[in-house]
Amino acid sequence: MSEAPDICPALKYRDAKAAITLLTEAFGFTATAVYEGEDGLVAHAELTYGNGTVMLGSTGTDSVFDKAMGAGGPVGVYVHVRDVDEHHARAVAHGAEIVMPPTDQEYGSRDYMAKDAEGNVWSFGTYTPGSAD
Repeated sequence: MSEAPDICPALKYRDAKAAITLLTEAFGFTATAVYEGEDGLVAHAELTYGNGTVMLGSTGTDSVFDKAMGAGGPVGVYVHVRDVDEHHARAVAHGAEIVMPPTDQEYGSRDYMAKDAEGNVWSFGTYTPGSAD
């Protein structure tokens, strides 16, 4: 079992269930925990990709996090992937809004960007933060 990540982005969504569907189906995340309140809103969800985790929840839960985030977003999240073109094809096949197709960068990475339905920008690329490469 790998070590848990030390940093986990946390996002709020008006429609957290739709966000979970996009992240799992189009972007290949795995939903490892989804907790709903009695009102059907997502109180807390954890989705993993590789050794990373993103947490998310619904707006309007009246939790301390919900209040502290206010209107929140949009935010940008970067995810390291091994095969950008394959990942991009999956996202396109599931209707993700692509804002930049796979592009070779001057610093050696190959990246693409997509937006979710609530304006958050998801970047996927071969660059590995913290690596000497």
